[in-house]
Amino acid sequence: MSTPTATATPDDFDRRLESLGLRGLREHLDEFQGAPWLPRLVEIEEEDRARRGLERRLRNARLGRFQPFADFDTTWPKVLDHDHLAEVFRLGFVEEAANVILVGPNGVGKTMIAKNLAYQAILRGHTARFVTASELLNDLAAQETGSALTRKLKQYCHWRILVIDEIGYLASSSRHGDLLFEVINRRYQEKSIILTTNRLFAEWGEVFPSSTCVVTMIDRLIHKADVIKIEGESYRLKEAKEREEERRAKRAPKGKGKEKGRQKEDEQP
Repeated sequence: MSTPTATATPDDFDRRLESLGLRGLREHLDEFQGAPWLPRLVEIEEEDRARRGLERRLRNARLGRFQPFADFDTTWPKVLDHDHLAEVFRLGFVEEAANVILVGPNGVGKTMIAKNLAYQAILRGHTARFVTASELLNDLAAQETGSALTRKLKQYCHWRILVIDEIGYLASSSRHGDLLFEVINRRYQEKSIILTTNRLFAEWGEVFPSSTCVVTMIDRLIHKADVIKIEGESYRLKEAKEREEERRAKRAPKGKGKEKGRQKEDEQP
């Protein structure tokens, strides 16, 4: 939000009107110069545009529900470079058109971190889209003509950040490998990718068997990338156990109360 200051110049105010698209007001600005309500009116319009823009970016990102990173127990993973992750959350990779790759087994928080990174970028004014690898590749493979595929590839290259989740969870065809290469190649050094995978790069040949572009795809993906490795037990399983323990703790007093009540009834003559 822009706010008027004592040092603001007429040119500054004119640029704000231009960015809002208020051409009519700009042309007749002399008629309202000095009006006490004018700065506040422009400020209200800026606030409304910012709010609607944020709502639109969040809606288009399709992040769904996710746990805030602040609620994540970062001490749970056995391996996690906290300093490196904190640096990534400063979002410098977005300006550099670099990538973020989260590698680790199932349930350690890769998707949660990826969604939180995208969310923070959206709050900063960037566009993002979240998609699973299977959704992305099946969508591209479903295009029946070359022109339709080209349009769809342009769509996936539109957002400033593309989050590709769960590479390696399902075996893919060589066709899928070629399509993923197209996405990575078109975004290379132009826009960022946040990618999660449970497979080491050396194993990607097993994920995309017979695909001839795997080595080149990995090379371009990691050329400018922050690779964060996470190791540990499943965080989801940890939370499930904690919820079960809480439920048991809540049920236990009720059970004891009923048992005491029955004992009192038995003691009555």
